[in-house]
Amino acid sequence: MQANLASFAVLSHPSLDQSGSGMTSAQIARPTPMVESTDLLRGSKTVGIMHNGSLYRLQATKLGKLILTK
Repeated sequence: MQANLASFAVLSHPSLDQSGSGMTSAQIARPTPMVESTDLLRGSKTVGIMHNGSLYRLQATKLGKLILTK
């Protein structure tokens, strides 16, 4: 299945709500930026990501899944 880059939507679930408003992301419709995993990994299996002063590791598995760890 190929995603349409112009209108990519994030799946919503009440547990993912971080706005404090009690509204799901489906109720607050806004476009979500999308980045291809190949652009992040650049041919490597693992890439480091700095976020709020902490280093995270994004890893691609043999089965094509992504794992993000702190």
